[in-house]
Amino acid sequence: MFRSREEPVQRRESASFYTLKGAAQMVKIRLRRVGRKNAPFYRILVADSQSPRDGKFIEIIGQYAPRKSEGSLNVDEERANYWLGVGAQPTDTVRSLLRRAGILKRRHEQRLGIERKTTAVPVSEKTDDTAATSA
Repeated sequence: MFRSREEPVQRRESASFYTLKGAAQMVKIRLRRVGRKNAPFYRILVADSQSPRDGKFIEIIGQYAPRKSEGSLNVDEERANYWLGVGAQPTDTVRSLLRRAGILKRRHEQRLGIERKTTAVPVSEKTDDTAATSA
């Protein structure tokens, strides 16, 4: 009936980045609102998908001020590429901000460039003289 003190208590897994077994949780890149009323300011951060909007997070990778025209978007491209590379999913709004910053385009071009280099086959060039003699 009663549980002895030596037995471990069954606990629900917390919404942390790692589970007890070491497997990663679903990680999102999303916005966190900071700033005054009628003066929104957002931080772009990496967080567990189950944590609340303004709750626990893993890392801040940028900031976004929608009211400013110049310099309203700052993103650490290296960290954003790292988190996208390990499987973090950006929300729709953050995806559009990353696209506006040019990060997604550079990432796409870099991935295509690497793939093209690995599958490219060198072609021997034929001049008009060699083409005429071989025909």
